[in-house]
Amino acid sequence: MKSRLLILAALLMIAAILHSIFGTAVAGEGEKVNYDAPVVSGVNQDGATVNFADVYKKGPTVVFFYPKAGTPGCTKQACSLRDAFADLSKQGVQVLGVSFDKPEDQKKFKAEQKLPFDLIADPEGKVVAAFKVDKMLKGLLSLASRQCFLIKDGKVVWHDAKASTAEQAADIKRVLAELK
Repeated sequence: MKSRLLILAALLMIAAILHSIFGTAVAGEGEKVNYDAPVVSGVNQDGATVNFADVYKKGPTVVFFYPKAGTPGCTKQACSLRDAFADLSKQGVQVLGVSFDKPEDQKKFKAEQKLPFDLIADPEGKVVAAFKVDKMLKGLLSLASRQCFLIKDGKVVWHDAKASTAEQAADIKRVLAELK
């Protein structure tokens, strides 16, 4: 009986992990907040250093975190922002995607999906930690939980701790409209 419960618990844990990585999250509501945006730097898909403070100075900045480059849910999230990139750019919005993936994995993901924004490779978790993004399974896995932040004038003004996949851009557009 005890071994059956352990097997059931293990199967439920595996199912939760697979759903988090490959599943589709529903549109997140997020919450309006107001605190200083993390001043951190990371390496993009080409190996170049990206200073987040420099990006913030260019305009409102979306920083979205995803578990794993190239997985279905992460692809939907990134492609949602790709498809809305022209509209977001007209509003001066910058976009950065972040995961624990290595630069070469980010580069492949960016090329395959024709993403017009930088993807930050964060294998050590420095950017993840600066934004206080949880790792999946209470830190047991080096996979960032799916979250999204909107930074304006050096302040985090919106945080979605359960970010959407296919509706990520719609959530950002809604929040931008509310902030006007």
